[in-house]
Amino acid sequence: MLGFGGIAHWVIANAARLQGLYMHAADQLEQRGLYAAELFAEQVNVLWLVQVLRAIGGSLQGVLTFSVVTFVLVILGLLEAEPLQRRLRRLGDGTVGATAIDTVAEIAERLQTYMLVRLGMSVLTGLAFWIFAAVDGLELQREWGVIAFVLNFIPFIGSFVATLLPTLFAAAQFESISAALVVFIGLNLLQFVIGSYIEPRVAGTAVSVSPFMVLFAVFFWGMLWDIAGAFIGVPILITLATVCARYRPSRPIAVLLSAGTTTQVKADQ
Repeated sequence: MLGFGGIAHWVIANAARLQGLYMHAADQLEQRGLYAAELFAEQVNVLWLVQVLRAIGGSLQGVLTFSVVTFVLVILGLLEAEPLQRRLRRLGDGTVGATAIDTVAEIAERLQTYMLVRLGMSVLTGLAFWIFAAVDGLELQREWGVIAFVLNFIPFIGSFVATLLPTLFAAAQFESISAALVVFIGLNLLQFVIGSYIEPRVAGTAVSVSPFMVLFAVFFWGMLWDIAGAFIGVPILITLATVCARYRPSRPIAVLLSAGTTTQVKADQ
């Protein structure tokens, strides 16, 4: 809220300037036979606004419902953890249950490591945006850094919004399309280097999973289940690699998914 609040205050404080820019652009278009005001009035009407608000409200309702269901499932799962652990230890001679418990514990540890890496990469993205905005002379540098940090947790869409907003802001501040293009290209390069190169390598090394498979999991599950799939793509990969490493018939799969020699050592054992 800090980042968006700062942008809202800037827009209110510079409302007259933005209005002047709009009128200037409208005049330029009218000189070329394009009537921007009429086109804007035709496209933006009460029905359009109602549809936009309805879509936003539906999205927020869906997110709220998903959050409530997830919270309830987490609470129920935590309440069931201890009884399930006792039941697993009574399976067979106890070996099967102990293996399952060890597997789940290892998955949880690797997922925690991955989330720490994700947090670190979001901090790095926020700092990179902050520094770039300061060097470029873009106002609200702190706000852009905070927005980049928060939106980096949302795959694909978050990165796009985090670069699009400063680009539009740069066009209004500098009153130049070329300046906006510089901001857009620079921020997208930062997003690409951090999100597609540094993060997969760091995450793969931290959780002993191939960096290529980390990137592939995000894109593959994202294509299947959109944003939700992009969120759970790497956790699914980590879970699959850990489970496959525990059982001899599936260990070759774990070796293919592994980043180093940890899985191979287990297979040799």
